Amino acid sequence: MIEPAMKNFFLFLSQNKAMNQAAKKWGLRFGANRFVAGETIKDAIRKVRELNQQGLVCTLDHLGEFVFSAEEAKESADYCIRTLDAIHESGVASHLSLKMTQLGLDIDRSLCMDNMRRILDTARKYGNFVRIDMEDYGHCQITLDILAELRKEYDNVGTVIQAYLYRSEQDLDNLKGIPLRLVKGAYKEPAEVAYPDKKDVDENFKKLIAKHLSGGNYTAVASHDNEIIAWTKQFVKVNNIPRDQFEFQMLYGIRTQSQIDIAKEGYKMRVYVPYGNDWYGYFMRRLAERPANVAFVLKGMVSK
Repeated sequence: MIEPAMKNFFLFLSQNKAMNQAAKKWGLRFGANRFVAGETIKDAIRKVRELNQQGLVCTLDHLGEFVFSAEEAKESADYCIRTLDAIHESGVASHLSLKMTQLGLDIDRSLCMDNMRRILDTARKYGNFVRIDMEDYGHCQITLDILAELRKEYDNVGTVIQAYLYRSEQDLDNLKGIPLRLVKGAYKEPAEVAYPDKKDVDENFKKLIAKHLSGGNYTAVASHDNEIIAWTKQFVKVNNIPRDQFEFQMLYGIRTQSQIDIAKEGYKMRVYVPYGNDWYGYFMRRLAERPANVAFVLKGMVSK
């Protein structure tokens, strides 16, 4: 497991606005292209097509952080819409994932709602699905509130529940019938709101998976953890959960062969494929998660 000091260091860097601006000028250097599929929609679609040919389905995420104006939020929404257009026109198998802070959530809720409706209208027209990524704890409740409002109009939208939060089991009870992605959680949160120990997070993760699946809800189990994946396979087998009620998800660039192997076993395997020039914060969070990621980047820097 990565040292806490190093993890905190990279999480701190992920929120550095000056570094984020500089990274846009660097391009996908220093190993970032291992975890980010490219800077343009064309790059992303090309990569999704390659993954589809390996038996994998995808969800595309146009990266972006630190949106400070209504104009930037609208541009982000327009980019999401163009991504949905490109998915439809190319015929690739991919959903769309997004963060509502990109769409103006921290500026004005009504602005964010307007942008979400434009995106969901486009997705519905194409018969596609949109996943609202969960962000830090401070955005948790408002994300769920907006989801509840949107679900009154759209059935092609879901969100993410993070197993490290104490509140997640109760949230799951309030989200019956909604397709959810279940994850451990990647943000640094205080012990007042999140389990500090991995063992407790893992146990809660299993509890959430079991609860959502047992309720007949569509469940995306998003994990690179062999134990969690094996446990899920055993749970669905013992409880006769049909394979069309769940899927596994992993991040682009991490455990690539395992993704292919899971798909070959007959499970749906969805790859979360981020792209765009605003990649810095996402990249830093990937470095914070695993020491192997840091080693890969250092190797890349030395070889340049």
